[in-house]
Amino acid sequence: MQTNYEGCAICDSTWGNLWSEVEGQRLFFCCDICFVQFRTLVDRIKSESGWPHIDRLEIAGDRRGRTCRAISSGEEAHFAFAFNSEGGLRRFERSSPSRPTP
Repeated sequence: MQTNYEGCAICDSTWGNLWSEVEGQRLFFCCDICFVQFRTLVDRIKSESGWPHIDRLEIAGDRRGRTCRAISSGEEAHFAFAFNSEGGLRRFERSSPSRPTP
């Protein structure tokens, strides 16, 4: 799975040193909470979309709320979500693709 970040797969932080395999790819996470959040997000997207795997996940936003673009075998879906302090989803919903601000 490809992500749009160079640092932590969910928040792009560069501190920490947690590596774990997700969807067949070894990914970097800054902490256990970010790993739990990412795993929870991947599982929910797969459940919601019916996809067996995710090829690419692009995440934007911060701890108050995030959006993502998920791609699997040429299909694309967009979601808005927020996590609780334990890494569980507090909010998760399909959303429209983001449009650039003029």
